Amino acid sequence: MTDAFLHASPDARIALIEARLTAALAPVSLAVRDDSAQHAGHAGAAAGGHYTVTIVSAAFAGKSRVARHRLVYDALADAMQRGIHALAIVAYTPEEFDESSIQH
Repeated sequence: MTDAFLHASPDARIALIEARLTAALAPVSLAVRDDSAQHAGHAGAAAGGHYTVTIVSAAFAGKSRVARHRLVYDALADAMQRGIHALAIVAYTPEEFDESSIQH
């Protein structure tokens, strides 16, 4: 994925992230946002993109926030080495997501 990711358009990069996370974690909901434009001129901006991932997956059941983030990072490991500079992660189980949507 790394070379394909590095040379991909912004929309294709999001699609690659979505495909990798879908294959690894079978989410019931997934949103990937490219925040790179907000970091233009930032020292790390040239090294790769900035993304926010909101993911809902049963794979997160019984796991701590750190363990959930590790699962996401593992799914994107090669892109994290070259192509993704920063990744913000919001990870829910389906039950947590249902509860949070009721509260809002």
